[in-house]
Amino acid sequence: MSELDLLKNRLGHLQSEALALFDEADSLAALQALRVQYLGKKGALTDVLKGVGKLPPAERPVMGQHVNALKSTLADRLDLRERQLTVVEKEKRVEAERVDVTLAGRVLPRGTIHPVQQGLDEMTAIFSQMGFAIAQGPEIEDEFHNFDALNIPQEHPARAMHDTFFVKDEADDPILLRTHTSPVQIRTMEKLLANGEEPPLAVVAPGRVYRCDYDVTHSPMFHQVEVFKVDEDVSLAHLKGVLQHFLSEYFEKDVSLRLRPHYFPFTEPSAEVDVGCVFCHGKGCRICKGSGWLEVLGSGMIHPNVLKSVGIDSTIYSGFAFGLGVERLVMLKHGIPDLRLFFENDVRFLRRMGS
Repeated sequence: MSELDLLKNRLGHLQSEALALFDEADSLAALQALRVQYLGKKGALTDVLKGVGKLPPAERPVMGQHVNALKSTLADRLDLRERQLTVVEKEKRVEAERVDVTLAGRVLPRGTIHPVQQGLDEMTAIFSQMGFAIAQGPEIEDEFHNFDALNIPQEHPARAMHDTFFVKDEADDPILLRTHTSPVQIRTMEKLLANGEEPPLAVVAPGRVYRCDYDVTHSPMFHQVEVFKVDEDVSLAHLKGVLQHFLSEYFEKDVSLRLRPHYFPFTEPSAEVDVGCVFCHGKGCRICKGSGWLEVLGSGMIHPNVLKSVGIDSTIYSGFAFGLGVERLVMLKHGIPDLRLFFENDVRFLRRMGS
């Protein structure tokens, strides 16, 4: 038997063997291994091609045609079997991942807005409905905006009352974490004048503030809302009207209101604002200590020195301002006894407030 006949017999045996194994392959991985075994660079068909070089030159093209035909046959059968196995494996995966839709679904816990943020949103919404624009300012402040421009100069006793967190900037000038949101009042008026505009101005400024204090009613970080209005002929009557409407809306009932004379360096005259106790309706209870009144915030007419510090003529314009502690009002509205509950992440408390 000639060398050509031997190679032809070898190709025929190779074809029968390969096609049988392709049909028996039960996975794509096994089929890929067979592809490498027969059609790879070091595969069985490549090994047969090495024998073509030993043939006489006239017989080599004939043998080459047989090899190419076999290679095409094997490749076609591999592709066909690959498509079949792809369908089979997809059906297996679908069956394995099948979900029983008749089972009860898993209920995922729903988060809620933090009670302090809820209160902050409610308060700013009320002021927005009254026509006050919302303004923001930096939480890291300089002494001018936090103290000096608000009529609290160096060595003023009020500075000691603020328990301030002081830090140093690169120039070694004192900077601090703001102790109230009142600096936003100064920055807003400065921006107004820098744009060549004049009052009227009605702004609500919510945000975080910081003081070195921590107990049942104080926290190193808490939230305030600063509210102020500057215009011609603004009076205490306007201040009281805004306070009456805001507090009645927030506590969702008509509240009685009184203003007690007080001292704040940035307002003159100044007043502490009390509301009739929302728990005993003025009859006297443990919360109001038997007085029938609850102190809720500080207020007053903007001091002329504050207007002067930003370049507003206090002989033409006047204004009122007040600042309220968000946590305090939320505590009063919902009967929360300890400020620290807001920040201890007790899930039971947060769930109750969220519901």
